[in-house]
Amino acid sequence: MRHDLTDLRLFVNVGETLNLTRAAERTFLSLPAASARIKNMEEAFKARLLVRQATGVALTPAGEVLLKHAHAVFRQLECLNADLQPYSSGIKGRLRLLANTTATNSFLADAMSTFLAENPDVDIELEEKISGDIVLAIRAGAADLGIVAGNIDVEGLDVMPLFRDELAIVTSLSHPLAQQESVRFVDVIDAYQFVGIHPNSAIQTFLEDIASGLGKRLCQRVHVGSFEAVCRMVEAGAGIAVVPRACAARYSRPQALHVLRLQDSWAQRDRLLCRQRGRDLPRFVEDFIEHVRTAARAT
Repeated sequence: MRHDLTDLRLFVNVGETLNLTRAAERTFLSLPAASARIKNMEEAFKARLLVRQATGVALTPAGEVLLKHAHAVFRQLECLNADLQPYSSGIKGRLRLLANTTATNSFLADAMSTFLAENPDVDIELEEKISGDIVLAIRAGAADLGIVAGNIDVEGLDVMPLFRDELAIVTSLSHPLAQQESVRFVDVIDAYQFVGIHPNSAIQTFLEDIASGLGKRLCQRVHVGSFEAVCRMVEAGAGIAVVPRACAARYSRPQALHVLRLQDSWAQRDRLLCRQRGRDLPRFVEDFIEHVRTAARAT
């Protein structure tokens, strides 16, 4: 039974797109050639791998097993390239990292900048997702590392605590809430207008879900692209905002914002680094983890 890497790459692309035409294009094959390769694999394994549907294809149970092992083959090849890197030139390593909004806007930037400066032959592919989606992706082997909130089910993953974060409300110094030290989220949802980070960000989705669970809706006056921009808008009196306390300290100018503690239990959140259990990762990934831990401790 012989299968080349093109067969496996094609099948990985089929698993990601669930469309044979798009998978063929990604693998730089014609559709007839891709169909023939799938047919040959099915004949070799004596099992049906795909079910053709009107909108594309679906994987059979045998196809799911093949996809899992195909991912493992390419991960091992990445480890091979990474371990041979010190003896070669021109070979680039790649680290696939998923993180939520808080991480991407705080300590992660410091960790990435120092790591990339020390490792010019490694690229980092960073994507922001909500914590639940990150865990699913790590379990499926679609990313190397994930940084998630501690209230997420991480059963079956290797997990490393990073630090405890706290969400807080920030207001301008002239705002009526500037006279208070703490507040419940439910008491401010309807009463005030909010400044938020971009609508599809992990933290914005999280806050919208909290508000929806309370039977309410955030009055979102404006969305901006970063926590720094959020702090500037709040300083200018555009509204109030919910931000990580570490980001409020990082981005606000001295004596420019008032920070209120949120009394809600969900405002206290552990930050966890997770990876697939038992998965071999290149050495540079272990080095990156140390950079992340160092940056997190300094938060």
